[in-house]
Amino acid sequence: MVKIATVATMAALAGSASAFAPASKPNSSTSLNAMSKSLPFITAPKNTEGYVGDVGFDPLGFSEYFDMKWLREAEIKHGRTSMLATVGFVMQEFWTLPGYEHVTDSNLAPTVVGASPMLQIVLWMGVLEFWTNKGNVTMETMFEDPERVPGNFGFDPMGLSVGKTQEQLDEMALKEIKNGRLAMLAIGGMIHHNWVTGDALF
Repeated sequence: MVKIATVATMAALAGSASAFAPASKPNSSTSLNAMSKSLPFITAPKNTEGYVGDVGFDPLGFSEYFDMKWLREAEIKHGRTSMLATVGFVMQEFWTLPGYEHVTDSNLAPTVVGASPMLQIVLWMGVLEFWTNKGNVTMETMFEDPERVPGNFGFDPMGLSVGKTQEQLDEMALKEIKNGRLAMLAIGGMIHHNWVTGDALF
């Protein structure tokens, strides 16, 4: 009888103690609490999830305030431009267009050709931007067509994407994005090397 009373008392105490225990929190979504792969001390940005090349790097929170498609296209365009620029920056040191003075410091190349050719580049890039986007060149209008994929202008003269699976296309896109990111850092380093040292790159 004493044993039964003891067991009943313990059960009652356990039940009343549970009233003072902290309430269990529901499991939050993994994506909401996931930490960034590139900066593991901050939470991964949710708006970059699903994009090729996403490593959770958005320390300034741009994806929270701007259209993610517009940001992705800006990254791809700047990456492509930087890949061309790195090649041109090195090539300029060793080869000069006929009729122009040779300069070893590639930073001085624009001063050799003058303002007119440089403005022509800016003008025609603007025309190309207007034409490829069918006049929709602002962040608000550029992606009015929900089917439009950032950075995809149907330009594939060598047919590299023909017959590829989506997985293979994503792999190619990842390579482009990674090389573009590297090139953006590289051209910045090249320009500042020449500017700080006053010497040619090589």
